[in-house]
Amino acid sequence: MKRKAKMHKEAKSSYFDMPALDVSVAFPQATPASNFPPCTSDYYQLADLLTPEEQAIRMKVRECMEKEIAPIMTKYWEKAEFPFEIIPKFGALHIAGGTIKGYGCPGHSITGSAVAAAEVARVDASCSTFLLVHSSLAMLTIGLCGSEMQKEKYLPSLAEFDTIACWGLTEPDYGSDASGLGTTAKKVEGGWILEGQKRWIGNSTFADILVIFARNTSTNQINGFIVKKDAPGLQCTKIENKIGLRIVQNGDILLKNVFVPDEDRLPGVNSFQDTNKVLAVSRVMVAWQPIGITMGVYDMCHRYLKERKQFGAPLAAFQINQQKLVQMLSNIQAMILVGWRLCKLHESDKLTHGHASLGKSWITLRARETVALGRELLGGNGILADFHVAKAFCDLEPIYTFEGTYDINTLVTGREITGLASFKPAPARQKSRL
Repeated sequence: MKRKAKMHKEAKSSYFDMPALDVSVAFPQATPASNFPPCTSDYYQLADLLTPEEQAIRMKVRECMEKEIAPIMTKYWEKAEFPFEIIPKFGALHIAGGTIKGYGCPGHSITGSAVAAAEVARVDASCSTFLLVHSSLAMLTIGLCGSEMQKEKYLPSLAEFDTIACWGLTEPDYGSDASGLGTTAKKVEGGWILEGQKRWIGNSTFADILVIFARNTSTNQINGFIVKKDAPGLQCTKIENKIGLRIVQNGDILLKNVFVPDEDRLPGVNSFQDTNKVLAVSRVMVAWQPIGITMGVYDMCHRYLKERKQFGAPLAAFQINQQKLVQMLSNIQAMILVGWRLCKLHESDKLTHGHASLGKSWITLRARETVALGRELLGGNGILADFHVAKAFCDLEPIYTFEGTYDINTLVTGREITGLASFKPAPARQKSRL
């Protein structure tokens, strides 16, 4: 057997083990996503709805993402590794902390923060998830629920990306039913002892601080804590084999007799309702992720169909392809307007949980349809990350699920408009009436 294998290996021509051709050489008909296409998806001119400051934020982030980030994202997505080289670039953009005023944070409007998140997601959804976990979940929790000392201690370095944060709510047994939380916090002299497990926590494998939610064993209410990465008893391990957001380092967190000093207990988190103050804002921000993703997919498809020729003509010349492009474009304009309205409701202090949940659920549903059309339009190249659409197609799936699944978010809105909660199944009857 060994002799036969050796003969077979020697008989193979030398080209069998050569690296793959660069995609621009292998397929010269269309430009790959490393050279990102110009924005053609803003058909109804969102810029007219933005202040000059918001428009400047948008263009600054767009330029960075297209020139600095797009050329390297496919490589990292394929390897499922995080590109730490981008962190200083994000720091230079000064967008972390979003709407938080002071403490080194930019104090942007929520609209400015939202369009910045969309511009990041337009080029890479994983990068936008990294940003939103760090900024719109962890930093915002400290900003809304932290003490003055905690804000002064943690927010400036987080705003500069000198330190990185993650946000630990979800558990193996509690996903949609997040208020159930099994992780416990027991009061001891000088602090608290945390015991439990978290799952799907983005950034957790390399975060410097972890915002962790746990059930107070004395009050049975949810409390929040800031846990340092080197705390004894803390363990974070990467979740492997994801098909979407592969760059995001989602982790399993184990907390075994982890001591947290009193000074790192978040005083503004005294029940699950307090987490909703953060989730309402973050759902608005997350709604802008699929807006950005679909804009990038459309931009890629628009350029590709004009470059790629079949039957002697550009693919853009065929009626069915034009119809699909227009359907994609129509969805994006509606998604942008819903996202913009969510921001305006927040700015006027009229945003409800139902508003945020409806926006997140509906926008991700339309985004799913839009990226599926884009995948069809690119044919075989629609399954290659090199042409962006395949990567975006996969990345949208976890976004459709996180921050509340489509179904759960619709039920949040349903509860608000009817006054009736329908989250739990009806109790089973003891006996049949028959």
